[in-house]
Amino acid sequence: MAGMQSIRNLLDQIYSPEKGARAFERVRRLLERFPIHPTSKRHFFSQNDTVLITYADSLREDGQPPLQTFREFAGEYFKDVFSTIHFLPFFPYSSDDGFSVMDFFAIDPNLGGWTDVETLGEDFDLMFDMVLNHISARSAWFDNYLRNEPGFETLALAVDPSKNLSMVTRPRTHPLLTPFRKENKETVHLWTTFSEDQIDLNYQSLDVLEKMVSVLLFYVEKGARVLRFDAIAYLWKEIGANCIHLPQTHAMVKLFRAILDVVAPSTIIITETNVPHPENISYFGGGRDEAQMVYNFTLPPLLLHTFQTGDARTLSNWAATLQPPSTETTFFNFTASHDGIGVRPLEGILPHEEIRKLADMANVHGAGASMKRNPDGSDSPYELNITYMDAILSGPATPGIDPARKFLASQAIQYVLPGVPATYIHSILGSGNWNEGVRMTGRPRTINREKLSVRTIGQKLKDPETLGFRIFHSYIHLIRVRKNQRAFNPCAAMRVLDLHPSVFAVSREYDGQIIVALTNVSSNEVVISPGDTGLPGGMEDLLTGNRLKKPAQLHLGPYEYVWLTPIETVPEDPL
Repeated sequence: MAGMQSIRNLLDQIYSPEKGARAFERVRRLLERFPIHPTSKRHFFSQNDTVLITYADSLREDGQPPLQTFREFAGEYFKDVFSTIHFLPFFPYSSDDGFSVMDFFAIDPNLGGWTDVETLGEDFDLMFDMVLNHISARSAWFDNYLRNEPGFETLALAVDPSKNLSMVTRPRTHPLLTPFRKENKETVHLWTTFSEDQIDLNYQSLDVLEKMVSVLLFYVEKGARVLRFDAIAYLWKEIGANCIHLPQTHAMVKLFRAILDVVAPSTIIITETNVPHPENISYFGGGRDEAQMVYNFTLPPLLLHTFQTGDARTLSNWAATLQPPSTETTFFNFTASHDGIGVRPLEGILPHEEIRKLADMANVHGAGASMKRNPDGSDSPYELNITYMDAILSGPATPGIDPARKFLASQAIQYVLPGVPATYIHSILGSGNWNEGVRMTGRPRTINREKLSVRTIGQKLKDPETLGFRIFHSYIHLIRVRKNQRAFNPCAAMRVLDLHPSVFAVSREYDGQIIVALTNVSSNEVVISPGDTGLPGGMEDLLTGNRLKKPAQLHLGPYEYVWLTPIETVPEDPL
């Protein structure tokens, strides 16, 4: 069987032929017990696919498990809008709002149970986080490691603290190694990339490999259509190396892909790598052997810079390079997530001083800018801790322009790019900075993780005077329109148009449909020639239904966005 041979070859590549043979026997036994999930009839990548990103308890109702609360809210507002729900880690955890997992196989009882998740899966595809790099220091697995229990002796990476680790790429500023005392009184210094509470797993151990393959298969069995590989870039460690994007890490992603291709070929892998663009897209592999999707991490900070400057040229130049390696791969386009706005992806695209300006903005309008430690011991901006709405709306307001329009203009750009668009729940609900949460937790990232009363949200969504109402309903309309347009298929051709420095313009074409999407990213009116769009004759704006008969000039107001398509005939104006 070709699939099993691919698994064997990858294990030999990662470990060695002798160790790979032992690893293969362990994996083979797991797969023999796992039922084959046939290929779905529906291809994942189409214009109908949109993802909502949320914590299981982003919405709360007194006396009700949050997963049930979310299911009811989603049934009322999100059904037939979003195709997929991405639940951020809903497992028992000890810190980092879910990313210090204590038990990969359980749902936090404060949230609900697997039945709630499976019921939601009847109406939506589901995306789960697979936290591959680390586990909680308070987990049973780590307790077993400290006690030297069989099967757990090599769970973590113990390193002599005298070793030179200066080459290691660091996403944080705390020490890389954390001392722990084992039950036998031995002190070990363990690799902790992200925090003292997040123990890096040792993938050189076949026990770890077997455990995490079991986790992978369990999530598929529980209905995961998409698996987000959290912090995957740091998975494999070698003393003397930079320990990011190592060949073994890529081979591990390919291994998980090969396993899924055997037992659940419709399951999608998406890699989360908050790094510069060329490094990020390397996880596409050859186009058919690694991740099917990668987070488009350059988009959020570059789009923010575009609206800060009112100049779309850098964004346009970068967007023109967006070309996945095959029709089986695509970008995961997002602007906001549970984390801040990462700025490392701007390296090589914007000058350092422009990145610093974004960090200064966040320091004024948000919780600040988190830093990373560089090999020379210096620190530089890593992410902006601010909600995306507040980041876009920072700076002076434009008189007479609803701030909702400016924010929605940024989201409209996200929704016209090649790929699958994803929206964070706080963006579609129009949530601002949760400064009180930062004061409560002392963690800057809390600013974008507020827990909302579903009753309060329900009232806001019925009140046209609120910013949340204006954002939410216009956003829903935008998504519904997009889902009906063949030209927004992820495989549709895209051409970036050079119409005006302040206009981001793309032409999308697929299966006989052409759409030209124009967005004014500035606070000034812009006038362009309709002929430059390449659209013949009359045009219709799909978002408003307005029809234009060969206008001599096309006026775009401040932060106005239109999706134009040609029409063969335009009704005459009534006398």
